[in-house]
Amino acid sequence: MKIVIANKSHAQYAEIICTTIEESAKVRGTGIARRTSEYIIGKMEKGNAVIALDGEKFAGFCYIETWSHDRYVANSGLIVHPDFRNQGLAKEIKEVVFNHSRKMYPNAKIFGITTGLAVMKINYELGYQPVTFSELTDDEAFWKGCQTCKNYDILTRTERKMCLCTGMMYDPERKKEKTQKKESLNDKAFKRLKNIKQTLFYKKEKNEN
Repeated sequence: MKIVIANKSHAQYAEIICTTIEESAKVRGTGIARRTSEYIIGKMEKGNAVIALDGEKFAGFCYIETWSHDRYVANSGLIVHPDFRNQGLAKEIKEVVFNHSRKMYPNAKIFGITTGLAVMKINYELGYQPVTFSELTDDEAFWKGCQTCKNYDILTRTERKMCLCTGMMYDPERKKEKTQKKESLNDKAFKRLKNIKQTLFYKKEKNEN
């Protein structure tokens, strides 16, 4: 099994990718925006997708979308072929596309909306946090993509405030702040420990003298 950045040589898998995504949505009984083969191929040609292959057999896929002038990034269309499910492949694909997204768009907020509990768990492990829809991109092109979802009427009735999907986001700035705060706390703890040791050493020297 290999997971690689897709390119135009993988265009032959576009149709089975679209079919697998659509059939999976039907089985789960959840809504999902439809993709065309042309759209998937376009992502491959731009290097904005990853594909998993077992030899020459299609195993899984996920692609990158950008919104609001690259300020927001979504890892979309995550799918694993039925023959390769329940093997942890979805998590591996998600990790690869997530790291690829971070490399290509280091300052972007990476988000996703999903009804799948497994995807939510993977996102959380990667550092995503649940967010309200108001924190997601306001790019109309993104929300237009929801029109083919069978739950689109819920989204419109709530004025895009909520739907059956859950919004999750990885914010690099928030992550940076947490890291800096943790480092600051570690520095304070180290200084405190150092002061305690110095005090104990001073008392020991004083007693010996």
